[in-house]
Amino acid sequence: MANVGIMGAGSWGTALALLLHKNGHQVTVWSISEDEVKMLSEKREHVNKLPGVKLPKDMIFTTDMEEAVKGKDFIVLAVPSPFTRSTARNMSPYVAKGQIIVDVAKGIEESTLMTLSQQIEEEIPNAQVAVLSGPSHAEEVGRGLPTIVVIGARKKEIAEYLQEMFMNEVFRVYISPDMRGMELGGSLKNVIALAAGIADGLGYGDNTKAALITRGIAEIARLGVKMGGAVESFTGLTGIGDLIVTCASVHSRNRKAGYLIGQGRTMQEAMDEVQMVVEGVYSAKAAVKLGQKYGVSLPIIDKVSEVLFEGKDPREAVNELMLRDGRPEHQALHWQE
Repeated sequence: MANVGIMGAGSWGTALALLLHKNGHQVTVWSISEDEVKMLSEKREHVNKLPGVKLPKDMIFTTDMEEAVKGKDFIVLAVPSPFTRSTARNMSPYVAKGQIIVDVAKGIEESTLMTLSQQIEEEIPNAQVAVLSGPSHAEEVGRGLPTIVVIGARKKEIAEYLQEMFMNEVFRVYISPDMRGMELGGSLKNVIALAAGIADGLGYGDNTKAALITRGIAEIARLGVKMGGAVESFTGLTGIGDLIVTCASVHSRNRKAGYLIGQGRTMQEAMDEVQMVVEGVYSAKAAVKLGQKYGVSLPIIDKVSEVLFEGKDPREAVNELMLRDGRPEHQALHWQE
């Protein structure tokens, strides 16, 4: 049995806390919100974000960061991506040398273009940082529905240890050394999911969504490989798998925000209505900057950014994508002479 600290009591943090508890581990969940901790402690349920999912009586909820971090076998960092750096900085005094931190959020910091694991390593250089990613909506994990994810780490023994901690009969875990590819796939797919939602909001069909998913993963892989990620990560669970579920699922906050924008809401109105952090909005500007930095064409991501931040009409953005110059689908394929 491991002693685990969960930093963040949103839907994903709560679902993973329940999963780890069911696996026989002692779990302490931290939240910055006293009201949230009071609600979880008294009702044993996250009534806003995971309604109907009951939490065990011996699960501990606290606003005391030291209590949630100190002496734990590993930490799950589950705060929304815009708060990863600040939370890691505040955790740092309580983290022991070599303590394992598993980041489960997805995003890129606009000001530095760092992935979340890079931010954590910068703030807590004495920690062993890993990532968990893949097609895994909290609403389904909380209900115990079959789910498959990937854990990435620099050292194989860390990945194998975490694989054993998380895996059970409904939650299968693969391992990978490609943290960079996993994180880029998980972050950039949120921007493509906004595009898929916008297309749905405009009333376009399955053909459009399939095209966005397929060309979207091509953009993600082009950039990811240029940045040092492995192409296998983009064709697997943390790439195309995560992209499919985020573009199609009713649970996807990014798709929902895009849908509302397609129906005429502003970005802020859409985010307010979703009532959860829409991480694709925060990653979009960073993704555009990465494309420029590495000289990679990202037409879908560029148009999403224009819709979000420059007031471009969504229908006009789709038309511009459709009217781009004709070209081969795969540049690596050759014609017969």
